[in-house]
Amino acid sequence: MPKRPISTDSAPPPGGAYSQAIAAGGGLVFLAGQGPFAPSGEKVEGSFVDQARQTFANLAAVAEAAGGSLADAVRVGVYLRDMGNFAAMNELYREFFPEPLPARTTIQSDLPGFEIEVDAVLSLD
Repeated sequence: MPKRPISTDSAPPPGGAYSQAIAAGGGLVFLAGQGPFAPSGEKVEGSFVDQARQTFANLAAVAEAAGGSLADAVRVGVYLRDMGNFAAMNELYREFFPEPLPARTTIQSDLPGFEIEVDAVLSLD
């Protein structure tokens, strides 16, 4: 199966030369990193929790456009500007990802002007 791009107006447009997601063979869908931006592309201001909630909502919107949900996630990457936000992110994360929880990596990253970015891989088989 050739790779197929996935996009939705329910999440912000890509800020560069990439797709919101790519469906690949074997039922795998690779979701690009999402950040705290409204579907219009405007940055969400406010607390870390406000930014993280928008980020996870964007990821969920792209997963839905792919024909799945975050319940189909098998791997998640979380990038935090400040690891002091880990506990708050982890609590909010459980609202978006049900059991069994996907494999996850969380790393500190020098994000350009925002606090969180999250990507994921879905398995739709």
